[in-house]
Amino acid sequence: MIKAVLFDMDGVLIEAKDWHYESLNRALAHFGMEISRHEHETTFDGLPTKKKLEMLSVEKGLPRALHPFLNDLKQQYTVEIVHTLCRPRFLQEQALSQLQRNGFKLAVCSNSIRATVELMMEKAALAPYLHLMLSNQDVAKSKPAPDIYLKAMERFALQPEECLVVEDNENGIKAAMASGAHVLVVEDVADTNITNIMARINEINVLSTAQIAA
Repeated sequence: MIKAVLFDMDGVLIEAKDWHYESLNRALAHFGMEISRHEHETTFDGLPTKKKLEMLSVEKGLPRALHPFLNDLKQQYTVEIVHTLCRPRFLQEQALSQLQRNGFKLAVCSNSIRATVELMMEKAALAPYLHLMLSNQDVAKSKPAPDIYLKAMERFALQPEECLVVEDNENGIKAAMASGAHVLVVEDVADTNITNIMARINEINVLSTAQIAA
């Protein structure tokens, strides 16, 4: 039976994909470089900034000596956007508040850095409903490795089959599946609503009950 719901952040709880794309390109522009929207959506989506910079060094010759400066600059630009655009959204606040009332453990597990996760959850008014917030700084390997979801399960003292992961991008889905948890794949933030989440939970619980009975 499902006892916890683990959420990715960007594209699941917060419509922030474009924010990361814009802030990284704004930083790269200082050195005459950019990534296309197609590259962002097909190759870089859901990856930490440090991983994106490493890929740019391999694929486009970005000097590795620039990584610390570009990473800091990108985070600064992201914070500016979050303060301007990140606001509470009814569907997500309703979903998390109802899940919390129903006794589910709730976590956000993001490839973003800790400061960004905490800021976005605060600005979106979702922090009060979460029992745990994990970032790429809390694990040795970020998604698509399953480490962040396994850590959340460990902190909750739960088994993978007791957890539902809500994800939206290829790297996150790979991480969720590798963790052994059940998965709900959403297309965008609007799909992260209480109706869809409870439908998936009920589906899993019915199947689990049938398997036990068999």
